[in-house]
Amino acid sequence: MGEKKQHNETEMSFLDHLEVLRWHLIRSVLVSFFFMVVAFISRNFIFNEIVLKPKNPEFITNRLFKQMGEWLQLHFGLNAESIAINTQPLNIVNIDMAGQFNSHLKISLVVGLIVASPYVIWELWRFIKPALHKNEERYAKGAVFFITSLFMLGVLFGYYLIAPLSIHFLNTYIVSPEVENTIKLSSYISTINSVTFASGVIFELPIIVYFLSKVGLITQAFMRKYRRHAYVLLLIVAGVITPPDVFSQMLVFLPLLILYEVSVYISRSVERRKTITAEQER
Repeated sequence: MGEKKQHNETEMSFLDHLEVLRWHLIRSVLVSFFFMVVAFISRNFIFNEIVLKPKNPEFITNRLFKQMGEWLQLHFGLNAESIAINTQPLNIVNIDMAGQFNSHLKISLVVGLIVASPYVIWELWRFIKPALHKNEERYAKGAVFFITSLFMLGVLFGYYLIAPLSIHFLNTYIVSPEVENTIKLSSYISTINSVTFASGVIFELPIIVYFLSKVGLITQAFMRKYRRHAYVLLLIVAGVITPPDVFSQMLVFLPLLILYEVSVYISRSVERRKTITAEQER
């Protein structure tokens, strides 16, 4: 009979569907918990090689910005220090009794969820798969791959680009020379978590547009008509998740712009496919 028949809406009650969903959720939680435990055990690697790296001068992004500043100074006479970021190590302190332990738990939770996300999305796919038609099943199967890939790409984009820029700006910004920045561990981790997750979600824009186009809530004509408005909105988004300087905003805005244009193409492809299907059914 197979799992597909078990999921068949004509043969299963609402409670049966809830039971199936429950087991998909249980497996997803168990896998996520497993990776959380692995991350918790790997404390030294997770913190020293991943979480705390973006604040150090030897981090790859910081080194590239320094090299770019030196190149621009050599060829165009620009001030290299205006481009270089995080040239001095950032000192982080903990002032809460359970601060380091809570931060350890929080990072383990986040790392576990990120690593387990491909499996969680796959479990979601297994749940909705029996309700799809053959042609929808083929396209949705590809969507699982793209959802996972875009989320991971967004997380990496946030970690390697937005996080170092944010750390540099927030650490060097002062309202008065009399006020010294003392960065709390919990504040630093919250910044890293927020920018990486926000980037992961934003990079899902093509997938969101795909499903909205499938149900007819958005069209390529609409996206083309309001393209300028969308660009302004993307600039605002780039300004929210990055330091408020033009250079950083442009670095983030350009990938968002590409994602939007890809989304327009996706919406057009969905409309064409729907037109072809409608003509074949006549």
